[in-house]
Amino acid sequence: MLLGKDESGLKADQGQDSLQVAAAALLVEAAMMDESFDDSERATIERLLTARFELSAGEVSALVEEAKAQVTESSQLFGFTRIIADSFDNEQRVELVEMLWQVAYADGELHDFEASLMRRLAGLLHVSDYDSGQARQAALARLGQADQ
Repeated sequence: MLLGKDESGLKADQGQDSLQVAAAALLVEAAMMDESFDDSERATIERLLTARFELSAGEVSALVEEAKAQVTESSQLFGFTRIIADSFDNEQRVELVEMLWQVAYADGELHDFEASLMRRLAGLLHVSDYDSGQARQAALARLGQADQ
């Protein structure tokens, strides 16, 4: 541990919140991958986090801001994905990948950088290509978008 942070870049005193921050950080990273973090992406992230972690509007807003700060401070995805991989079972990891796909498509298009990130994250989260593809299809269906 360096300077009060663990290997993921998360502050050591975050305890139970580290799982929520890690999930939010991955969603924010997916949103920022196209060098834009627009209102539709933020709204999608807030909706997904509210539903997944049963948070209030204030809590989810603070969580997104914390996640943005963590993503800015850390250039490593491994720490965030390790927390998720160690804490979530396969079904929960696939659910998170579906959430990530929803964020990637929130602005209506999938950029090459976002597609590359999704492949990397699925691998780091130990989600198979098949399950990631199924999660992508489910995300598109939820967003009402045709297969892209």
